[in-house]
Amino acid sequence: MSVGFANEVAACAARLIVEEGMDYGAAKRRAARALGRPRARSAELPGNQAIEDEVRAYLALFCAETQPAELAALRSVAKTWMQRLAEFRPHLEGAVWRGTATRHNDIHLQLFCDDPKSAQIRLLNLGVDFSVGSTAGMRADSVDVLSFASPCTQLETHVMLHLAVHDLDDLRGALRPDGTGRARRGDLAALCKLEGQQ
Repeated sequence: MSVGFANEVAACAARLIVEEGMDYGAAKRRAARALGRPRARSAELPGNQAIEDEVRAYLALFCAETQPAELAALRSVAKTWMQRLAEFRPHLEGAVWRGTATRHNDIHLQLFCDDPKSAQIRLLNLGVDFSVGSTAGMRADSVDVLSFASPCTQLETHVMLHLAVHDLDDLRGALRPDGTGRARRGDLAALCKLEGQQ
């Protein structure tokens, strides 16, 4: 693998992630195309840790004055929904959890419950207009994703939330740390503790 190419992809992908809210995989692929390598193999592309390092560097250089407030606003919306959906053991993940989110990022919550349909019923009872999609689950199965827009007064806009509905038995595996020893996601108490450390 060309280290120079991987570094260029990481830098380009970081800009796309911050400025457009793209996910890491899509940003890497678009960056590779922009750099003239549309068919670059996965082994030629940088790993997610290298991308995250570049994202943090980009934020520090170009978004230091705005990003902390935008992150706080998104976390505030996440907390509200984690409280509303407490019975489903919500865990926050993604850029809002990792602290790299800007106003362009969506909020990703993982719910863990005995009956996946109960989360849909709860949203209906709250008067939420949501769409149902799917994503790969933690056991290579498919799980429902409930998506909807929620107002964010601090940002004076609506932000998208995506609730991945997992089986309760998946919760134990969900708490395993990533390859660097960091938590991949956290519940409301963990988020509050994380904010207290920043």
